[in-house]
Amino acid sequence: MENNSTNEGLENSSQKSLIEKITSSLVVKIFIIFFLMLILLIPLGLIGDLISERNNRETNVSTEIARKWGMDQVITSPIIAVPYEVVRERMKSDGEGTGTSTLVTTVVTEYAFMMADQTQITATVEPEPLKRGIYQAIVYTSKINVKGNFESFDFSKLKVLPTDLKWQDAKLVFGIQDVKGLSENPAFKWDGKSMEMGKYDLDIDLFKQNLTVDLPLENNEALNKSFEITFDLKGSISLNFLPLAKNTKINVNGNWANPSFNGNFLPDEREVAESFKANWTIPDFSRKQAQQWTGEPYKIYNFQNIDLSDEDAHPNEYAARTFPEPQSASTDNQLTANDYDMVQVNFLPQVDNYQKATRVTKYGALVIALTFVSLVFMEIIKKQRVHIIQYVLIGFAMVLFYALLLAISEHIGFNFAYLIAAIATIILISSFIKAITKDMKSALNFAAILALFYSFIFVLLQLRDYSLIVGTIGLFIILAVLMRISTKINWYQFEKQ
Repeated sequence: MENNSTNEGLENSSQKSLIEKITSSLVVKIFIIFFLMLILLIPLGLIGDLISERNNRETNVSTEIARKWGMDQVITSPIIAVPYEVVRERMKSDGEGTGTSTLVTTVVTEYAFMMADQTQITATVEPEPLKRGIYQAIVYTSKINVKGNFESFDFSKLKVLPTDLKWQDAKLVFGIQDVKGLSENPAFKWDGKSMEMGKYDLDIDLFKQNLTVDLPLENNEALNKSFEITFDLKGSISLNFLPLAKNTKINVNGNWANPSFNGNFLPDEREVAESFKANWTIPDFSRKQAQQWTGEPYKIYNFQNIDLSDEDAHPNEYAARTFPEPQSASTDNQLTANDYDMVQVNFLPQVDNYQKATRVTKYGALVIALTFVSLVFMEIIKKQRVHIIQYVLIGFAMVLFYALLLAISEHIGFNFAYLIAAIATIILISSFIKAITKDMKSALNFAAILALFYSFIFVLLQLRDYSLIVGTIGLFIILAVLMRISTKINWYQFEKQ
């Protein structure tokens, strides 16, 4: 009986010793830490979803603000439309199955359209953030001046005679995207004489919203006149220009330090500091419409509010293109312009908190990995074991940093929020290390390591274009330091301990 008890005790002792060896094995612990890092990717992903949700909420609020203030605006050159009548004949069946048909004659009103020859657009813009709660939208007020001149029709390229046109019913059509942004009717001058610009005209539906002027003409030569349109316009986010004249010059200036110039045309010259200036000179080579055409009215452009800053999303739209003038232009062979055919000035927020928070979160796995590696090295060097549960708590503290950063940045701005969240996380983890090791020096050293990691990530955020090269060099240096430290550690002695 005594021998059996002794044998069972030896077996239990050997089993216990084996379990202790497995649980205290450095290799096993490293595998557990690696698995823990993979698990922590789940809450990191949830925080990424939270950032997207808050970003969408801000977008919805910004859109609501813009809808009430004035949406993205599109400004075009004016177009002259002169009506004429076309007689159309068609056979209509009597509908009684007798096989007889009746000739039906209808009179349809069509137009001869003429683009401006020269147009110069000058815009002075004053953007500002308009807040609702913790969210804001970039809105602007602007003073717009559009002036230029027209030339006479070249009837050799039109399927209509001068005598067919009703010159006395001619109209000038000017389009903008959202008339809600107008505080009053635009001031219009034709050959130096002031004329009234009216409201939406359903008969000549060329733009999103049309403003028209009754322009009674005597004949074709009467088109050779100058025009000028002046108005104040409110809008939000972006100001767009569609160059329709044979030659278009655009000059834009404003008191905004962070404009983005997008679309199919980059500025010929630009100056950006606390304010900006930019100008474009655009000929008609890339215009989708002919200089003159005949037919029924159609939509000149379709504005879809596409993010033109993302060229990779629609690379083919940015390809160089020309649209030759047809021998005889009509509505049937006209093309509709879109966002990519415009000049766009986008008024970006001074700081995009959600974009930066997203970028920081992408570095989350890297920071957690470097922190855990540093903690393992501290264990070995200080000969002070840290339980896996304590690794879990430290990991969750680091994940909480990103939620803390997001919450604070919505109220006080990203940079200051990053500083507060980083300091709070460093104090929390370093004080926890102090409680584990009972060594203030170890806690301070670990706090310095965490401060280095967070500072490194913050620098990468500011660099943008150079973040890849600086980040790669930084990681290379960190790896070199870890390799150097590892050569001074007796790994086998640690296993025996």
